[in-house]
Amino acid sequence: MPRTGRRRGSPDTREAILAAARAAFAERGYDGASIRSIAAGAGVDPALVHHYFGAKEQLFLATVGAPVDPAQFIPAALAGDDAHLGERVVAMFLRLWDDAPTGPMILALVRSAIAHDWSARMLREFLAAQILRRLVARMDVPAAERPIRAALTASQMIGLGVTRYVLKIEPLASLDTPAGVAMVAPTVQRYLTGPLTVPVTG
Repeated sequence: MPRTGRRRGSPDTREAILAAARAAFAERGYDGASIRSIAAGAGVDPALVHHYFGAKEQLFLATVGAPVDPAQFIPAALAGDDAHLGERVVAMFLRLWDDAPTGPMILALVRSAIAHDWSARMLREFLAAQILRRLVARMDVPAAERPIRAALTASQMIGLGVTRYVLKIEPLASLDTPAGVAMVAPTVQRYLTGPLTVPVTG
């Protein structure tokens, strides 16, 4: 008699979970997708999802193919006074791009997002749920302003990455890192903590 019921651990189980996670995160976003629903989509017990990937955050990072875990670098950017937060964020961003192991992986992720809708949705979720949310959560600004501040910060950082590392527009592409930080950080600082030209209500 063939065995019925949920799939146990097998060489295909991990890929089945990833496939279900890709569909769930793309359809419902990071917050809307649950370990239980992903497990159901893969035909496995939720315990197997935890066995292979740990918490939902680690599963999401594996699904996106994230080159780094934000938990490893965001705390350093948040440490310190808010007056220099923009400087630390831009310096961290450029350091990751310039790093030999992570830079090419970030470049591949951004290029894929430009070319494919699914990759764009995953990159958007990665930025929103894993990076920008952590940045704006500590800001002493009205809650209604946090989404637009996060979006503006993303526009600046992604624009900088595409211009400098994908399109390689000069002289920005060859600008040394300290100069790049000095030029871009004030704008990021204003997006994070400064006054907004148009008041946001909610």
